[in-house]
Amino acid sequence: MTAARYDAVVVGAGQNGLAAAARLAAAGKKVVVLERRDAAGGLAGASEFHPGYRVPGILHDEGLVSPRVAAALGLERHGLAWREAPPVLLAEDGGPGLLLDRDPARAAAGELGTRSRHDAEAYARYRGFLAKLRPLVAAVMSAPPPPLSPAGAGDFWEVAKGGLGLWRLGRRDTLELMRVAPMCVADFLNELFSTPLLVEGLAAPAVAGTFAGPWSAGTNTNLLLLEAAPGRYVAGGPAALVAALERAARAAGAEARTGAEVARIRVEGGRAAGVTLASGEALDAAAVVATGDPKRAFLELIAPGTLPIRIEDEYRRIRMRGTAAKVHLALDGPLELAARPGELFESIRIGGGHVDDLERAFDAVKYREVSERPHLEVRVPTVADPTLAPAGHHVVSVLASYAPYDVAGGWTEERRAALLDSVLAALERHAPGVRARIVAQELLTPADLEARYALTGGQLHHGEPALDQMLVLRPTPSAARYATSVPGLYLGGSGSHAGGGVTCTAGWLAAGAALSR
Repeated sequence: MTAARYDAVVVGAGQNGLAAAARLAAAGKKVVVLERRDAAGGLAGASEFHPGYRVPGILHDEGLVSPRVAAALGLERHGLAWREAPPVLLAEDGGPGLLLDRDPARAAAGELGTRSRHDAEAYARYRGFLAKLRPLVAAVMSAPPPPLSPAGAGDFWEVAKGGLGLWRLGRRDTLELMRVAPMCVADFLNELFSTPLLVEGLAAPAVAGTFAGPWSAGTNTNLLLLEAAPGRYVAGGPAALVAALERAARAAGAEARTGAEVARIRVEGGRAAGVTLASGEALDAAAVVATGDPKRAFLELIAPGTLPIRIEDEYRRIRMRGTAAKVHLALDGPLELAARPGELFESIRIGGGHVDDLERAFDAVKYREVSERPHLEVRVPTVADPTLAPAGHHVVSVLASYAPYDVAGGWTEERRAALLDSVLAALERHAPGVRARIVAQELLTPADLEARYALTGGQLHHGEPALDQMLVLRPTPSAARYATSVPGLYLGGSGSHAGGGVTCTAGWLAAGAALSR
């Protein structure tokens, strides 16, 4: 049987795969996007974990979505809508906690100003510095990284543009950026703020999903990239972004197939020639854009012995240690905090109240143990979208840090029960009686995330966010600009530059690289 022929095959219909397919199809290419699961979206897709109860994606960080990419793909025409980031409640043992708004004026006029005038003023300076960084971060995160070896005027101009971006910051802010970017996030935040609860709460997102604690060098770069992101949330969460991307891709003419697992990326005559599905069906294509994790693409989907050993070694060196678990809860009523009766919160962070408690939680992955006091990033998406659960009921989505992929002795039922009990105990410290309200629950350890979403090591970002795995080094030097050492094969998943979290930028940039060849 003659293989179907396409201009491009996109492997994976997550947010990056759909963005790549939409851009390629809009350029007039015949495109098919293939998804091994029964629905598109991947980590950003909606999931029903119990009849009638849904979460709008595994990841919690849709505030990273690039406005430039959304505009280029016309996502607002396809139903994408924005909303302000909700305030986050930093829960506090023995106290009311601290409701923190992203806007410094509202924070100063609210609970932060009441708690500490010093910290309210420092928070305004902190947000002011981040606002100055925002144009530079937007430029860096919505463009390919600079070439390692500039080969012409265009390449040299790309390098020069990065320098111009720094120059526009001014000497003082440029020096400050150079000083603070390599720091550990704990040192940076402790310089600014005197309230331990605030320091822990701001530090936590910088280390979520990483193999690092707040006292690990370089973690402040993660904080700056997160906090200088646009910050607008998608109405409906990551699943709404996926729906808009699907509509954009189909409107442009892309074909999408679910339940179509790719078993092999075919390399013939030294270049990518297409893919073979697990069913045995072959699809030919001039370009293949792989948007799963880079280790899986190069070490599993390409036939062994095809690549030079030095290239295989590049991919083997990528660190992909999963460190976070997900817990989904279906509740028969709201998540009520004892310290805040009658109030509902969409976003809650639960730790120990001090950045050192977050560091101690990191010990679990260092020593391959089940954490007794995990740090919880809690989302209650039904506060903003009640349709995710039956009337009056709620869904709680918890990202629990830290949970080792390779827990000593393996993830037995006993260890799974211990992790779930630790998460529920942390919740119950602030929401007494929450266990009695549970209709259904789901625990996804890093090993479960690996199996369900084809994530090597259960790594949520397709590669640990660390200084040596960013920019021109992400995922490897030979594939830092999306085109790989195999002509016709491109990497456009979260493991590539600007990936990690809900951005859809890496897929869009990978499609641009394919179109430029």
